[in-house]
Amino acid sequence: MSGPFVLAIDQGTGSTKALLVDRDSKVVARGQHPLGLSTPQPGWVEQDAEEIWQSVLAAIREAVSPETAGDIIAIGFSTQRESCLLWDRSSGKPLSPLLSWQDQRTLSLCEAVPEATQAMIRAKTGLPLDPMFSAVKAQWLLDRVDPDRSRSKAGEICVGTIDSYLIFRLGGEHVVEIGNSSRMQLVDLEKGDYDADLLALFNIPRASLPRIVPSRYDFAKVSGIAPLVDGTPVTAVLADSHAALFAHGAFQPGKVKATQGTGSSVMGLYDSAIPADQIDLGVCRTIAWQVDDIAYAFEGNIRSVGSTLVWLAEFLGISTAELATLAASVSDSNGVTIVPAFGGLGAPYWDANAVGIIGGVALGTSRAQVARAAVGSIAHQIVDVLDRVLLSGLRVDQLYVDGGPTKNELLMQLETDLAGVPVVRPQTAELSAMGAAHLAGLGAGIWTLDDLAALPREGNVFEPRMDDLARQRQRQEWRRMVARSRGLSVHERPENRKAERSGTY
Repeated sequence: MSGPFVLAIDQGTGSTKALLVDRDSKVVARGQHPLGLSTPQPGWVEQDAEEIWQSVLAAIREAVSPETAGDIIAIGFSTQRESCLLWDRSSGKPLSPLLSWQDQRTLSLCEAVPEATQAMIRAKTGLPLDPMFSAVKAQWLLDRVDPDRSRSKAGEICVGTIDSYLIFRLGGEHVVEIGNSSRMQLVDLEKGDYDADLLALFNIPRASLPRIVPSRYDFAKVSGIAPLVDGTPVTAVLADSHAALFAHGAFQPGKVKATQGTGSSVMGLYDSAIPADQIDLGVCRTIAWQVDDIAYAFEGNIRSVGSTLVWLAEFLGISTAELATLAASVSDSNGVTIVPAFGGLGAPYWDANAVGIIGGVALGTSRAQVARAAVGSIAHQIVDVLDRVLLSGLRVDQLYVDGGPTKNELLMQLETDLAGVPVVRPQTAELSAMGAAHLAGLGAGIWTLDDLAALPREGNVFEPRMDDLARQRQRQEWRRMVARSRGLSVHERPENRKAERSGTY
């Protein structure tokens, strides 16, 4: 094992991982430290920022030895998005919990905003007003910690996402990577900077916010973090979903990925010359990264993917592995459909009032059929987003997948069958961390963009086997059940029929 190495740190919701990556893009060492979630009230989801910081240190200690530390020439971070906290600028001490991207406590604040104002927010940020995004979380936290905004106006309080906090703790400035900043719902996408109207609307003083910087940047130089050598530079930060897209080598429009974990992010680049109003409102516009120029992406965020399987497994009193076996033991769900709107529905519906339902159940319904319906709900939700991408006139040549649930062979076949395009599952599992490693290595001169594009990305390719009629029938039944979940008419809408071009994209 010889250097140079890049250290990639993937700070996620459930754990923090660290990968040591060599110049051939091979993982030579790993570390991982689990994290907890707190749900003090229904709909509230938060984490302890100090625990997250300690998990970063623990993962580093596990992945890095004194023998390899001296050969690490760059560090890259991949981080969970939209989560938000406050901390004291002078001490770095957290002044609040980290409100998770899953947190719904600000729903009433969102619902109180007039529709015209919501449209303005969407036009500037590319994001619908939703509790997922950071701005309304920051407003809620400041209302409790600094209600008159005196300390935040003076710059004594820092407002930031988890990447901002970790860089600050590493001894860096109060900065935020541009892709993460675009998820705060405070940034005008066209300008790549904070918008004065949005800051006023959410009552967030600019002095409390981090400076926006490119994804490849001199973020910090570590000090006092054994076994790392003092002065080792942090040269890259990416939001986790964006990092996975980067790792797939999806540097051009047409390559779309679906990261599948607790929820799912369906994302791909689009040509910035495409008018913003051409992109369907069911998907978001966002900044993927900035290496040289800003790269723009569309995205659909799905709230419940892996969490659906965990919920059902616990409900049935079995493991998720047993659930997968159970689902694969039957040829279909026999009409059973699960719409897992446990916290409402995200893309492409953005309906916080949708409720979770199980439909098509009869006296003869088996546990295996319900399990298959749960797996199928993941594929249907991903294709819901792809339908809206098609309506926007954008391309989907292949669907690249990553994340824990993608190990399920049945799920992969359902995704390719319902989407009607090949699904590519790479052998490397830790795509978000690998994307951070690639960008950090790019910043350190190990690779060029051409080198990264040319990296071998072996994997499994799944091809559609379902005929068009069966695909359309299943999609129509799914849409009827989604309508029931939302309390709407079950009649199929014209735009959904337009999205079916013989099941292909």
